[in-house]
Amino acid sequence: MPTGHADKTADAPSHRGRVVVSVDGMGSDNGPAVVVDGIAKSAAINPDVSFILHGRASELEPLVAKRKLGHRVTIADAQDVVSMDDKPSHVMRNGKDTSMWSAIESVRQNDAQVAVSCGNTGALMAISMIRLRKLEGVNRPAIACLWPSRNPSGFNVMLDVGADIRADQDDLLQYALMGASYARNGLGLTRPRIGLLNVGTEEHKGRAELKVAHDLIEKNARSAEFDFVGFVEGGDIPSDRVDVIVTDGFTGNVALKTGEGTAALIRDLLREAFNHSILSKLAAVLALGSLKRLQKRIDPRRVNGGIFLGLNGTVVKSHGSADATGVSAAIKLAVTLAEGNFNERLAARVASAEGHPVQEHAP
Repeated sequence: MPTGHADKTADAPSHRGRVVVSVDGMGSDNGPAVVVDGIAKSAAINPDVSFILHGRASELEPLVAKRKLGHRVTIADAQDVVSMDDKPSHVMRNGKDTSMWSAIESVRQNDAQVAVSCGNTGALMAISMIRLRKLEGVNRPAIACLWPSRNPSGFNVMLDVGADIRADQDDLLQYALMGASYARNGLGLTRPRIGLLNVGTEEHKGRAELKVAHDLIEKNARSAEFDFVGFVEGGDIPSDRVDVIVTDGFTGNVALKTGEGTAALIRDLLREAFNHSILSKLAAVLALGSLKRLQKRIDPRRVNGGIFLGLNGTVVKSHGSADATGVSAAIKLAVTLAEGNFNERLAARVASAEGHPVQEHAP
C-alpha cells in the first residue's frame, strides 16, 4: 500500500543535517532506471544530499541496490503512476496513490526540502497547488526556466513558460518579483535586470495590461532591489541586456518550444553539413574541439529543470525525455535552491510587494 510519504524505519538512511530531495521515480518517459541513474550521478558529486525515491518498490529496490545507493536513498512505495495522457482534474481526484503525489507529499510533510519529477507537467502543477498551496499574495504560480544567453552566467531566467496562459498586470509584477528572487538565489546575481516581453521596446506598444505592468514593475524595482530595463523583444531573450524575462504562460511556452525546436534544427543542419563530403568530414575533425564546446554550451540537458514558483514548497520539473545527465542537472538545481533556503526568501520577496519591506541577498 502506498505510504503517501517515506516510511520511517530503522533501516532507512538518516537524513539529519542533509539536504533531502524527494524524487518521483516513475515519471520519466524512459523508465525508472534513468531516474535512479540520475540520482547516482548526483549522489557521486553531492555527498551531503540524500533522497526519498517514490514509486513501485519492487521496481526501484533492485535499481537502487545495483547502484549501491541504499545508504543514500529511502524508498517510499507508491503503486500508481501518472501518465503523460492523464488529465490534471483526473489526477487530483484519483492520484493519491501515485508516485507523483507521494513525492509532493514528502515536501508538504517537511520530510524533504524540494521535489523533482519528470512527469506530466499539468498534473504536477495541479498536485503541487492542491497539496502545497499558493504563497500568500500569489494569484497565479509560474514556471521559470533557464535560457542559454550571452551573460557571464551563461543563462537568463524566463517566466512564465506554461503554468497559466493568462496573466494580468498584477500577475506580471509578481512574476518579476519571483524571477528576481530566483535569479538572485539560483544564479547568484545581486541585482538582477528585469525585462518585460513585448512586441517592441517603445513604451506605447503592446496590450493595455502590459503598459500597466510596465509602470508597476518600474515602481517596485527600487524596493525589490532589481533594475528594470523596460520592454524587451524576442531577440533579447538570449541577450546580455537582461537577466530575467517576464511574460505570460502562453507566450513563454511558445517561445520555449520555438527555441528548443530551432536548437534541434541547427544541430541537425550542422551534422548534415559536416557529413556532406570527405572534405567537410575532415573539417569537422579539425573543428572537433570547437564543436564540442558549442555542443556543451547549448546542451539542453544542462538547463533541464523548470521551477514552480509561488508555492509553499519548491518543485523542479524535469523534461520527461531527460536522460541520466538531465535528471542529475534537475537535481543539482533543486539542491542549489534548497541550500539557499530559496522558498523562504521567495515568500519574503512576495510579501514585500504587499507592503512589508524585507532584505534579501544572494546566499
